[in-house]
Amino acid sequence: MLTEINFDGIVGPSHNYAGLSHGNLAATRNAGQSSHPRAAALQGIAKMRANLKLGLIQGVLLPHRRPDHDWLARLATTYAEAPPHLKAQALSASAMWAANAATVSPAPDTADGRCHLSVANLVTMPHRSHEWPETLAQLRVAFADPAFAVHAPVPPPFGDEGAANHMRLCADHDAPGVEVFVYGRSGGRFPARQHREACEAVARAHGLDPARTLFVEQSEVAIAAGAFHNDVVAVANGRVLFAHEQAFADRDGFHADLRRLMPEVEIVEVPAARVSLEDAITSYLFNAQLVTLPAGEMALVLPGEARATPCVWQWLEEHVAGNGPIRRLEVVDVRESMANGGGPACLRLRVVADPATVDPRFLVDHARLDRIAAVIEAHWPETIAPDDIADPALIARIEAARAALLAALDLPGDLPGDLPANW
Repeated sequence: MLTEINFDGIVGPSHNYAGLSHGNLAATRNAGQSSHPRAAALQGIAKMRANLKLGLIQGVLLPHRRPDHDWLARLATTYAEAPPHLKAQALSASAMWAANAATVSPAPDTADGRCHLSVANLVTMPHRSHEWPETLAQLRVAFADPAFAVHAPVPPPFGDEGAANHMRLCADHDAPGVEVFVYGRSGGRFPARQHREACEAVARAHGLDPARTLFVEQSEVAIAAGAFHNDVVAVANGRVLFAHEQAFADRDGFHADLRRLMPEVEIVEVPAARVSLEDAITSYLFNAQLVTLPAGEMALVLPGEARATPCVWQWLEEHVAGNGPIRRLEVVDVRESMANGGGPACLRLRVVADPATVDPRFLVDHARLDRIAAVIEAHWPETIAPDDIADPALIARIEAARAALLAALDLPGDLPGDLPANW
């Protein structure tokens, strides 16, 4: 009964363009622009509807409490008194990018036969470093069944950014796989956010077989070009690794290790001569959902920016026409998320599990998405300009909007955001 479930982060009502993520070119390029939280959230809902129409199983993760008053209190201030940069960091809706919520190892790969999830600490960026307590609380509600083990994050200073730097290749979702942890050493002018020590700690916590676990270094040139996470230059699904030629520091060694552990692997590599790193990152070609459809064919769920980039779309059309493993291209509009630095893959956390073991309040069908969309249309701000984040009326609306969503999903009171007692 194991299948892959995509849990998408619902874009929160505080979605704004503060440009907080150094190394994320889109986020910094659009800093100071007006955002559109309602449109952003509805674009995310439309993407989830598209996944359901493809026959995929869909779940959600919820916006965090924003502003994060507890975090500000630990900094000995309040939202009203905080300087502008702390206001922006406390208000960030970046938890929408669920690929950074946790690293997930399905039951077939782990020593105890449970699905393990380790919450990411996200310590490199201040605005993300305070996400983990509420992420941990949500995951412990959603995955309370004994089929799961949910772990607190790796402690600082070892940076861990979750599934965005993790890939799994397997014959089938319910078969043992090869787990690939991608870390960085140097990113030139930008920080390498994923530490090898964090990867190794997560692998130990999940009880992975060292013989089927790879630790692979992301190339410095990729990070320096703006690939702040591995999922900006590579994605894997089933037997297929889809990657840019310049994604990894030791490309040949990685490919050789993969072929040794999984002879049936299909490596689909986009040459730099056809698609530059700049075009790959701008279009988010690799920050796509590579999924297996119920009929068995593989599809790539891409942002509209990929179709709008001529060299990217030409390469994709040639691949599909040439009978490669990716047989179908599905384009979605997530332009508000893209403008803040996250594409379709950023918005979802992949969990291989039996859906019957997941708290049903976190799973959605079209009717449940209708209910979520109605709350968004009624409560999410239409626009947030940079100066608006100091407006108490906006803050009250943001807080009321999230409360309305949790009430609509029967979750109020179930998601404490405080630090766990054992932390």
